[in-house]
Amino acid sequence: MPLVAHNSLPTFDRLRQSGQTVLKPARAEKQHIRELHIGLLNMMPDAALEATERQFFQLIGESNPIAQFYVHPFTLDILPRGEKASQHIAEYYESFQQIRNDGLDALIITGAAPTHPNLHDEPFWDPLGEVVNWAYENVTSTLCSCLATHAVLQARYNQPRNPLGFKRSGIYPNWVADRSHPLVNDVNTHFDVPHSRFNEISREQFSQAGLHVLAESKEAGVHLAVSTDRFRMVYFQGHPEYEIVSLLKEYKREVLLYSAGKRTEYPPFPDNFFAPRELAILDEYRFRLQSALEQGETPPDFPERLIASRLNNTWHDTAEAIVGNWIGAVYQLTHSDRKKPFMDGIDPDNPLGLTF
Repeated sequence: MPLVAHNSLPTFDRLRQSGQTVLKPARAEKQHIRELHIGLLNMMPDAALEATERQFFQLIGESNPIAQFYVHPFTLDILPRGEKASQHIAEYYESFQQIRNDGLDALIITGAAPTHPNLHDEPFWDPLGEVVNWAYENVTSTLCSCLATHAVLQARYNQPRNPLGFKRSGIYPNWVADRSHPLVNDVNTHFDVPHSRFNEISREQFSQAGLHVLAESKEAGVHLAVSTDRFRMVYFQGHPEYEIVSLLKEYKREVLLYSAGKRTEYPPFPDNFFAPRELAILDEYRFRLQSALEQGETPPDFPERLIASRLNNTWHDTAEAIVGNWIGAVYQLTHSDRKKPFMDGIDPDNPLGLTF
């Protein structure tokens, strides 16, 4: 939670100038510990539905030891679902209508599995647009992840994503581009982020849209950007919510597709993820698998247990810090009545009073 400038100590002004949130006493007196209600629009396919739900719940829950979080998962009815996922949604998820009626303090929108080259042709395009437009007018801040970022930039800024021609998969080093912004002012200036995507929005496109880039990678491009009002919309292009085994499980799924004849080429390793020992194990497995397939034998089991225990997580702490900063800012800007997205006296076009 933020400091209170209860006297004229110059340090308070210096901290403000560096991007840290410091409250004036009059504003601090209006603060009280309360609950925050955060929506999670989960658009991921069935296989990743519950894992994505768990990953974002974990980041939210770890972000602040004081506030009480109520996370409200919901999805889009237009998305195809199997029986198990449909039962899970029916039992545990809320409807968008209920979300609209009750209001939210903040919203997270996950990625999705696209089925068309142009996002505008996706069946979820219009329902997603309805949610985004409602959130822009009624929710203090919305955080878009991966494909959700691509969809919003295409719909709101006419910046369509670009096919890479390959899958960007791995762990990539990122650098903070603006240390004064409160989302990143106290995180490591150099940190890792997982990426997993076939398309991208370029640095130039983010700039053309008037968005402010906060963190980017020389190899993987922009990871974190914010809207021109400094806070209303937050964009992730990577997957900082990923668990330590997420990329391993993605790689395993692709290997099993190859084994089943549903993929023509053997999948490449995720970049910067496996250590030499694990690479050697996976190379040996590939040799044994291809030999078994050529001879019509039963394929060997994928060595997941040998690999999983030796993986390193080099991104979670920074992801937790950025999400914590985001939620901390939401806490400062929202009413206890979550149907009123901004506090009285706060400029919604520049809620944190920032200048770049």
